[in-house]
Parts: sequence; structure tokens; C-alpha cells
Amino acid sequence: MTTTVPKIFAFHEFAGVAEAVADHVVHAQNTALSKDGYGIKGSGPGNGGPMSRTSSSRSLKSSSRSGNSKLKKVKERRFKIALSGGSLIQVLHEGLLKRTDVQWGKWDVYFADERLVPFESAESNFGLAKRKVFDLIDTERYGAPKIYHINESLIDDPQECADDYEKVLIKGFAGRDSVKLPMFDLFLLGCAPDGHIASLFPNFQENLRENLAWVVPVVNAPSGPSNRISLTIPVICHSHQVTFVVEGATKAPVIKTIMERPEKGLPSSIVNEGAAGRVAWFMDDDALTDVCVTKKKYKFLESNDVVE
Repeated sequence: MTTTVPKIFAFHEFAGVAEAVADHVVHAQNTALSKDGYGIKGSGPGNGGPMSRTSSSRSLKSSSRSGNSKLKKVKERRFKIALSGGSLIQVLHEGLLKRTDVQWGKWDVYFADERLVPFESAESNFGLAKRKVFDLIDTERYGAPKIYHINESLIDDPQECADDYEKVLIKGFAGRDSVKLPMFDLFLLGCAPDGHIASLFPNFQENLRENLAWVVPVVNAPSGPSNRISLTIPVICHSHQVTFVVEGATKAPVIKTIMERPEKGLPSSIVNEGAAGRVAWFMDDDALTDVCVTKKKYKFLESNDVVE
């Protein structure tokens, strides 16, 4: 594995991370919902990162449609985002809910992974996101996001649950077309002290090598809830933008390995390489203790105007 350096934004404290991540998310939203979307080089989120990728299954046909069809297409454009759980949800709670420019009604929210526990459990990613974010949205003013979670009735069967969630993604991203991989506008991830992202653990089973399935079951996970599902590395790397949000000194040792020893093949290092040029990390100074990297100052891109 070659050494790939992602954009790294560092902040003195948690509040700074949350504020910047919220701005970053809104910029990704606005880019995805704009007339040109991600079809124009440089239009993507992330302080100057190149974003020239387009979805081959859809973009080429658009030029031949009538003006009315194009207008309808713009109105129907959606912001497709994947979320993981854990401390990332608190970051979104702190940063997004106080903004007035989040077009929640145009969001399609999927989950990077899920613990196979009841939604009311504190360990459910969807349950946590619902309580900390979605339930607190002023939907009368901003609209309600469309949220695509696992089928709770399938949590006792990891394989069936994974297969079912893959069908949800196929319906949302492929429709009548045949596409190899879904393409999220933004994929938000944390990184645990043991190096796992989503529910993809280092040196565990064969999930990091999976290159066909969009969703895989995870059984007997090394930490936390035993059974899970997770979106795969190819799906993550195919996104227009992949963003990691990490805070706390307990993460510093694994961040050091990810950034300084990519040949170790931790999941985040694989994503840094596989999505090179489209990866950003937002971290507080504690998470970067004794880590040798070049830090960047985040440039706020959105004005936080009220959405009419």
C-alpha cells in the first residue's frame, strides 16, 4: 500500500469539530442538490478537494431531455448520506441541529452499519440517531428526512438482515438501472480505538476483502454487540466524499498507526488509499497527540442562511 495523505482538519476542542463538520455536511448537501451536482470538477465538499466523478448510469442521458424534464430532475434531486454511530451522532447533534440551512426534507439517510439490537437499545445506531437528531428536527419548517434503516424483525438473522438491507440500497440507488455500486454524496464515519470503522474490524473474518456484496453480516464481533451488518469497503470508497470524525486521546494510538503506518492495512488506511483525494478527517487535538501529520485549517464554506 502506498502512502496516501488525506486532508486533516484539527481543532482545539469538541465544539470546533462539531461546528466544522456541520458546515462540511451542509456544503456536501448543497453541492449534491445544486444544478450541476458533482458533475463539475472542484464542485465537491472539502476545501479544494477535486470532485469530478459522476454516476455513469445516469449523467449521460440527461443532456437529451427537455427543459421541463431537467427542471423536474433538479426538483427531485436528493442528498444521499451514510452515517455510522457512536460519538459521530453527538457531533451531528451539536453541529447540525442549530443550523438553519439544513434541507432535511431532501435528505436520504442510510446507515454505514448497524448493531443487531432492538431500536430502543442504546447500542442501536438508528435508535441513537433518531433520539439525538431526527426526533429533534423542526419538520414543519425544514421537512423530514427519508430514513432507511434495517428491518428490526430480522435482527436474529445477520445474513438475512444484510441481504434485506442490500435490497434497500439497490432500490434506492439502482432502481431500473444496473449499477455496480451505490454512490453516496457523503459517507460519514468514526474510528474506534481498536481501528474498526462502521462494523469492519481489523484482521477479522474476510469482510475487508469483500468486493461483490454491498452489505455483509458480521457475526461474533470482537467488541460491542456481537452481531451486526456493515456496508463494505468498495461501497465506502465509491462515495463522492468520505469523511472521518474522530475525537479524544484514546483514539490517538490508532490514528498514529493509520496515518504513519498505512502498510498495516487498518480499515481506515484502506479507505484513505481507495478513495484517495476524496477523504477528509476532522479531529480534535487530543486525537492527534504525537501523530506526525500536516494539519489544515478548515475554511467555512456556507453562510448558514435561513432556508425558506
